[in-house]
Amino acid sequence: MVKLFNKEELIEEIRKIFEAGWMRSVKRTVDRRNDGAVGNTLESLLGIMENNLPLPNAREWELKGQRKHTTSLVTLKHIEPSPTGAKIVSSILLPLYGWKHKEAGKKYPDTEKSFRSTTSAVAHTNRGFRVMVDRDKKKVIFAFDASKADTSNSEIAAWLRTVQQRVGLGSINPEPYWAFDDLKYAIGSKIKNCFYVIADTKTDNKHEHFKYEKLLVLSGFSFDKFLDCVEKGYVYVDFDARTGHNHGTKFRVKQNSWPELYSDIKFIEQ
Repeated sequence: MVKLFNKEELIEEIRKIFEAGWMRSVKRTVDRRNDGAVGNTLESLLGIMENNLPLPNAREWELKGQRKHTTSLVTLKHIEPSPTGAKIVSSILLPLYGWKHKEAGKKYPDTEKSFRSTTSAVAHTNRGFRVMVDRDKKKVIFAFDASKADTSNSEIAAWLRTVQQRVGLGSINPEPYWAFDDLKYAIGSKIKNCFYVIADTKTDNKHEHFKYEKLLVLSGFSFDKFLDCVEKGYVYVDFDARTGHNHGTKFRVKQNSWPELYSDIKFIEQ
C-alpha cells in the first residue's frame, strides 16, 4: 500500500532529493525536450506511479517538471475549437487554408494537405493567423488577416493566392473560437494545483542527468491570469493536422511561464 503524505511531508521528501545531487534520467534520450523526463524521474525517486501523487487529495494536484533555462512549450489541454458542429479543422482550416504537406507524394498521397500553426496573441504568424482574446464576447478567437501574411516569401505568396481562389481573403467563416466557460472548466479542472520542480541538467556518457534545485507549490489556478497569459503571448494555440489525421488542437504554455497561471505561489529551493 502506498504511503500517503500530507503536503508538508511531500515537500520534505522533495528536499531530500534536492540534497542528493545528480540523478540519472529514467528516459533514454535527451533529444526530445518535451519528453516529461524531469517529472518522470522525480516520480521514480519518490517511488510513485506516473502523476499519482501520494497525497490524500491527489486528484487536485499535478506534478510538473522543467529543465532549467528552457523555452519549451508544455501542453495544458487538447481542446478543439467551436462551433464543434462545423468541424473547424477538418472541414474549414485544412481544405480552405491548408498547404501542401512536406511529405505529400512521398509518405502521403500527393493531395495531402497540412495545417500546422503555433499561434499567439502578440503577433500574426507568417501566414496571417493570430489568437485574440475578446473579453466582451467571452471568447478566445482564432483569426485570419490576409494583409499580415508575409508575401515576401514566395511560398507563402503562392499559398495565399490559392486561399483567395478557394475561399477568398476575408475572415474565417465561421470564426473558430473557445468560450471562456469551456476553457475555464477544461483547463482549470486539470491543473487546479501543482507541484512544479525545476532541475539543472547535464549529459554524462550520452545519458541525461538531473539535479533538482527548486520547487514551486502552486495553488489556485486563476482563469483571469490564464487570459492575461494568452494576451501576453505566454500561451499558444497549436494546430497540428494533415488531411489523413488531426493530431489535436492544444493550448500550450511556455514552461517558464507556468507559475503565472496561479494566484498562490510558495517557492522552495535547496
